[in-house]
Amino acid sequence: MIDEANIVIVGGGVVGCAIACALSAKWDDVFLLEALPKLGMGASSRNSGVIHSGLYYPPGSLKARHCVRGNRLTYEFCASHGVPHRNTGKLVVAASLAEAEALAALVQNGRANGVENLRIIDRAAIRAREPHIEGQQAIEVPSTGIVSSEDLVKAYARVAAERGASIVTHAKVERLEALGDTIRVKSAAGEIHARCLINSAGLFADEVAGLLGSKMAEHRIYPVRGDYCEVTRAKADWIRGLVYPLPRPDGLSLGAHFTKTLWGNVLLGPTARYVTDKNDYESNREPIEEFARRARILLPGIEAADLTPAHSGIRAKLTPPAGADSREVHAKGIADFIIQRDPEFPRVVQLMGIESPGLTSAASIAEHVTELVSEILA
Repeated sequence: MIDEANIVIVGGGVVGCAIACALSAKWDDVFLLEALPKLGMGASSRNSGVIHSGLYYPPGSLKARHCVRGNRLTYEFCASHGVPHRNTGKLVVAASLAEAEALAALVQNGRANGVENLRIIDRAAIRAREPHIEGQQAIEVPSTGIVSSEDLVKAYARVAAERGASIVTHAKVERLEALGDTIRVKSAAGEIHARCLINSAGLFADEVAGLLGSKMAEHRIYPVRGDYCEVTRAKADWIRGLVYPLPRPDGLSLGAHFTKTLWGNVLLGPTARYVTDKNDYESNREPIEEFARRARILLPGIEAADLTPAHSGIRAKLTPPAGADSREVHAKGIADFIIQRDPEFPRVVQLMGIESPGLTSAASIAEHVTELVSEILA
């Protein structure tokens, strides 16, 4: 038996579930297909759980727009649906006077994006807030917070299901075919003919685009793994909130940072390293000694013995590693989100390169996708 649907969403991460939540408020027959046994098992739950402010991203970019709006929407959704979260604020710390100039530029960038109440504080104010952190200056970012990312994914999916959406796991998409006014979707869970298809497959979005034969599969996704360590209980009280270094100049990550979680433990990470396998969460982990060396720049006195290995996550990067094929479609640095109707397949919405700040941006991205789906199903 072949199901008929208005909308099929491929990918049950936080963005796919937020899209299902938004679309099911307007349309019946919304299906979400997730390949894995549970929702949000990939990047959506393998992260720091930070609600970002929008400080870092180029003004006018989709990342900036969706992060700033998503920040407010995420707090509102969490409060309305009982998702554990906390508005902690954060510090971005300049370890030396040489870095202070970069802090000022970052504040200007954040203000251009609409991030409110940013201010630069001195060493004494840093110590008043984080007594063990060593730095010359820091940006105080009051709108940043933390959230239980797994609970956020579940809540978006729960609301979608309550509105009538069908959430299907163990449903890896195997074939896609455009058939006139519908898209034929063959998955491990059966076959659906959809009036609209949304590719929100995260790390595998380029492969899903390839199944359709879309030229948008040329936007290759490069997996970048980040490892975490946990600070032992004996020194967990050395960190009170969120403490970040300046972001890496190559745009690969925001730098290994300290996160005091909702449960009181402290994470350090993530690192950032290109890997060849999109499922490689374990091989060649960063040595604990290297974590400790980096950590001591802001937290003197921390030793390798104070750290234990924690989880790792993989980001869906659109920027190739240095030395990759020069014909690639992206330059080095920060690549923006891709959220658009497919030029060849107008009933398909493609989301590609949805990495950080995807967790924060999910509800705002869902609004954007709703506008695109409205054009398709008008």
